[in-house]
Amino acid sequence: MQVMVVEVPNCPHAADAADRVTAALKVLGHGDAQVERVVVTTVEEMDRLGAPGSPTILVNGRDLFPWRGAAPGRAVACRVYATPTGLAGAPTVDQLVDAFSAWEA
Repeated sequence: MQVMVVEVPNCPHAADAADRVTAALKVLGHGDAQVERVVVTTVEEMDRLGAPGSPTILVNGRDLFPWRGAAPGRAVACRVYATPTGLAGAPTVDQLVDAFSAWEA
């Protein structure tokens, strides 16, 4: 399984996202999985990777939290996630565990 955290330079949430992805993978028994952080600087790179914002978590090239509804505008910009406590810059570990579990099913 290839896991990537796509981020823009100096993203304030990328490190948290990567740490939470690693924690979720450990919960699921995939503690040996590598989490690659990929820094992008152009809209074209974001489009090529399929990342609508920073940070985006990709598993085998697919967004683990795909957009629902209208697609966001094209920009090298931050992304927010709906969490149980409101909008945040990264999903919770529990949300990641659920998303990885659904992906594997």
